[in-house]
Amino acid sequence: MGWIKSDHEERKQPMNSTRALEHAHPIALAIGGAIALASAMGIGRFVYTPILPEMVAALHLTASEAGLIASANFAGYLIGALVAAAHVFAPHRRGWMLGALLISALTTGAMAATDSLVAFLLLRFLSGFASAFALVFTSSLVLDRLSAAGRSHMAGHQFAGVGAGIAVSAILVAQLTAHHVAWQWQWIATALLSLVAVFAVAALIPARREGGGVAAANRNGGIGSPLAALILAYGLFGFGYVITATFLVQLVRTSSEMAPLEPFIWVIVGLAGIPSVALWAAIGRRIGLGHGYALACLVEAAGVLSSVLWNAPAGAILAAILLGGTFVGITVLGLVGARRLATGAASRIIGLMTASFGLGQIIGPIFAGWMHDLTGTFLLPSVAAAAALVLAAALVWWLSAEALRRA
Repeated sequence: MGWIKSDHEERKQPMNSTRALEHAHPIALAIGGAIALASAMGIGRFVYTPILPEMVAALHLTASEAGLIASANFAGYLIGALVAAAHVFAPHRRGWMLGALLISALTTGAMAATDSLVAFLLLRFLSGFASAFALVFTSSLVLDRLSAAGRSHMAGHQFAGVGAGIAVSAILVAQLTAHHVAWQWQWIATALLSLVAVFAVAALIPARREGGGVAAANRNGGIGSPLAALILAYGLFGFGYVITATFLVQLVRTSSEMAPLEPFIWVIVGLAGIPSVALWAAIGRRIGLGHGYALACLVEAAGVLSSVLWNAPAGAILAAILLGGTFVGITVLGLVGARRLATGAASRIIGLMTASFGLGQIIGPIFAGWMHDLTGTFLLPSVAAAAALVLAAALVWWLSAEALRRA
């Protein structure tokens, strides 16, 4: 695949062929990062949620099986994050990013080729592995290039792509469902979107020589108590958001009163996620990054509880708005905060944060599916998820906020 070139490979080209590439416009970098995360996260990670009800109906999946498939994706995400944190990948960040985006698109489309639970588990595991690679290397690469260009304030804009990817793929799936298109074609259609994104990202984030930036961005950094607390809180956040994020559409479908919302509920999540980055970044600047993180976790906890305690259309809509309006913002605040507490260890620290997040996500759907099959409801797992978010808020408020303010 000659069009996927690593930063290291690019150094071998003549200087005049790389000079223009070294000066990619910051806006193009931010847009490229947003498209990459829209593909790997908004589609590769989260399109399972709106497609899941059709798969459950057609394949008669139990809640435990559906949760297991989701957790396989998150297990891949965890392992991918741990692997991506290794320093050996740092000189080739762009190549690994593009390769991960391609694998994410291919494994998304391959979901249409089988109805085997084992195959679903394997494909979603590989997709999760790829999405972690894409997140780690897109985030660190775009963050470093924007910082080098003096535009570090634009770094969070790329994460708006997660909400955009959720919204666009949810609209596509809703339209296909409305026209009675089978779940297999829903996977194929969204995979084609992801494939187009690979080429867009390759054009918007061109190859360039990293100079000394890669080494500086990935040298070892210590992990003190404030950073350790933030890493733990990030894992609790992963557990706290993922149950609602996995089963919200299925929960709406199973209620006669809320069923008419099914085509729209995941779109609402995605649309709420688009401005959430700017919103929570502004709140973080106003009250402090750590306090902003804690507040966002508390708001998300209210959304998680709304999904099960307010069994009405208004409750589901509120849950969707609060979920979408916080989880991308919390992701950005967490990653930016971790990078700030461990200056210069971008890929390694983002990898550790992503691994903690992934561990929480693995536990969440398995626990929720098992509890649902026992009790017939998502009430208890959702309450546990809200409690995890409250604990995450307390950890960051008391142990990390002051260090983040000084950093």
